[in-house]
Amino acid sequence: MKQILTALKKYILAADKMLLLAVMSCSAISCIMLYSIASNGLVDKVDYGDFRTQLIASILGLCVAGVLTIIDYNRIIRLWWLYAPIALGLVLLTFTSLGYRRAGADDQAWLSIAGFQLQPSELLKLAFILSFSYHLAKDEENMNKLPHMLLLCLHAVVPIGLVALQGDYGTAIVFAFIFMAEILTARITLRYIIAAAVAIPAACIVAWNFLLSDMHKSRILVLIHPGTDPLGLEYQQDLGLAALANGGIFGKGLFGTEGYVSVPEMHNDLIFSYIGQVWGLIGALLVLALLTFIVLRTLTNMLSCKNAQGRYICVGTFGMLFAHCLINLGMVLKVMPVIGVPLPFMSAGGTAVVCMYVAIGLVNSTRCHNTRKYRVFYDAEPEN
Repeated sequence: MKQILTALKKYILAADKMLLLAVMSCSAISCIMLYSIASNGLVDKVDYGDFRTQLIASILGLCVAGVLTIIDYNRIIRLWWLYAPIALGLVLLTFTSLGYRRAGADDQAWLSIAGFQLQPSELLKLAFILSFSYHLAKDEENMNKLPHMLLLCLHAVVPIGLVALQGDYGTAIVFAFIFMAEILTARITLRYIIAAAVAIPAACIVAWNFLLSDMHKSRILVLIHPGTDPLGLEYQQDLGLAALANGGIFGKGLFGTEGYVSVPEMHNDLIFSYIGQVWGLIGALLVLALLTFIVLRTLTNMLSCKNAQGRYICVGTFGMLFAHCLINLGMVLKVMPVIGVPLPFMSAGGTAVVCMYVAIGLVNSTRCHNTRKYRVFYDAEPEN
């Protein structure tokens, strides 16, 4: 028993407590916002059940992150053959009668199992970060040989293609960010970067002409020509901007409905607009500071990793969090189309919240099971 307590103390001291505090603060803010939305009755489909789900998911996620912190990530990553097929299988089930499209969504990306709603693509993100990190670390020396590079690209194309077929283009972009973050951190040669710079515009042209639906094209066109469809595709984003501006400097407060702007998805994809409305510019900047810290802290944790596998886990998690923040805030500010990407630890959604905490737990595992000591942001050093 004494040995167990000693080991637990070691991991608690070594864990990135600042990172955990930041994500817990985001979860607390999220729960407060959801409780406020339910109390004010601003969105018909939002009630106290959403608040309870978010609270339970946050607590569960924190517990899972704590367990993962104790487990050596090298053991976890080697089990890719177990969790990667399971995650892929769950995504494939969304193409069967078990899959369904949530109200107001464009994608059939959900499963209902034993009364619980599950978004398998969130699990696939974690499986991809781990399996691709393992693949890239094992193939580092040969990755610039064409057959090896093609296999790495194929590893990324499979999940990207699957979620794109679901109609979930936002999540497909997140997978692409994870892939690019990891591959650019590796020893990739300049010729592949140049080839990608040429291929990406060509791929965008192909996607525009052959893959995107008229609805998705229209969502992009209204950003280029604002004001052309104020009562249609622009309506939700215009309301989000109005809510964000409605808060002024200090906000309108958490409780009350007089003068509040109601946004259909203010509990989910557009929760940042509600934060700005109730807490004003001050609250919005606070949340931006927290998210920026989480994203950068995740990236800088790779400095303590003892091997490439750990570095790629940190970089992959950074790519995921950065993509979520960039796309979501871009949607709220009307500089990107609405493509259903939640704000990390903030937007309502049990699966997404738990999976985000799992990613943080994996990052903490790389920090706790290391051989290097370093100092970033504060003076405490992880113990071996």
